[in-house]
Amino acid sequence: MRKAAVRSECRRERRPVSQRLFTVHEANALIPKLELLMGKLQRHGATLSAQIDEIAHAIGQPPEAVTAAQLLELRPELSPVIDELETLLGEIDACGGQLKGLDLGLVDFLTEINGEVVLLCWQYGEKEIAYYHSLETGFSGRKPLNQPTTRARYLQ
Repeated sequence: MRKAAVRSECRRERRPVSQRLFTVHEANALIPKLELLMGKLQRHGATLSAQIDEIAHAIGQPPEAVTAAQLLELRPELSPVIDELETLLGEIDACGGQLKGLDLGLVDFLTEINGEVVLLCWQYGEKEIAYYHSLETGFSGRKPLNQPTTRARYLQ
């Protein structure tokens, strides 16, 4: 959802990001549940985004300037949608996942690879986790899990 101002105002207090380290197997076991959650999140996010665009047009402001108060004042029927979004976000948190992007459907899980804490990276639609990235690089720095992490040695 690209409406950061509304999203942050609508967000209830959430638990801190999980510090649990996952194995690839543990994270992969969560994918069926994540697929259901992310599908619902994206549908509700699209509904909310469309309503924000309509409100922004009607009041002559950019969508990013629409506040949660304006949204709920002008479209009180969206309150259950926002509540459902919060519930779904809480379920991802409870799984130990870190939602990194609703539009792309990104969820990360902390893990350790070769002694370094990194993030397993799952994108909605992927049937298993096949990528990871450092804590700093994010999605653009994704690397395949099966990629060799050390240089090949040659016999001399």
